[in-house]
Amino acid sequence: MFHRTAASLMSLSTTSIPSWVDLGSGLNRKRLRRVIQFVLGPALLIAVWWVAYAGTLVDPHLLPSPFATLADTWKNIVSGAMTRDLLQTLLRVSYAFAIAAAAGVPVGIVLGANENIYRSLEFVIDFFRSTPATAMFPLFLLLFGLGDFSKISVAAFAAWLVIVFNVAYGVMNARQTRILAARSMGASRLRIFKDVIFFETLPQTFVGLRTAVSVALVVIIVAEMFIGAVDGLGHRIIDAQISYQLTDMYGSILVAGAMGYGANLLFLVIEKLFVHWSGR
Repeated sequence: MFHRTAASLMSLSTTSIPSWVDLGSGLNRKRLRRVIQFVLGPALLIAVWWVAYAGTLVDPHLLPSPFATLADTWKNIVSGAMTRDLLQTLLRVSYAFAIAAAAGVPVGIVLGANENIYRSLEFVIDFFRSTPATAMFPLFLLLFGLGDFSKISVAAFAAWLVIVFNVAYGVMNARQTRILAARSMGASRLRIFKDVIFFETLPQTFVGLRTAVSVALVVIIVAEMFIGAVDGLGHRIIDAQISYQLTDMYGSILVAGAMGYGANLLFLVIEKLFVHWSGR
């Protein structure tokens, strides 16, 4: 009897434990794969940079070592030398994006809800959307001067166009079957918009928001370079280039890129939280 009980326990343990072990190892492998995928890109960039530097494929006076650049950038961040410029750029981008989103989403909804209005204004929207934002700098300088407002306004304008286009496109391309089903059940136009069109539009709206924040960052960085800025990452990059502080210049470029990547990643996380049903 004892031997039978022991044998049954042994068989039970051998059949139940491996499934949990396999599940745990599967999760660990998945996490490891994600970490490798995340690290692979930056590692490849540094490797190519190092090969170009060590092999003198680029003039050593123009391309510093990647490790020296990363060390100098880390020192500037820890000491606070780069913190003010980073925060100023982040603040300007935040202002520009907030203005663009607050004005762009409602306008895009109105235009998308009435296709006739959108078609009437389509040329104007596409014209300015296709015009490089940097070509608008002289106009905004004349209108708003050399202060921060001109930088923020031109970035907000460029981001606003992107948001308007994507939101209007999302509204116009909402699934008609769901709208017709709601109408057949007697739902009002307001109820259809609130419960059907709004949610159908969210995926395309987030595409516009992610693109808009990247556009705002690019325009702000360029504006800080050439529109009388005394701080910001753009000013720091051009100032380091003029004074031939190459590690600072390359490091500031890396920080600006990391800021854009972080903003895009943040919106992807928010989109997965609030629009997890997209495509279903």
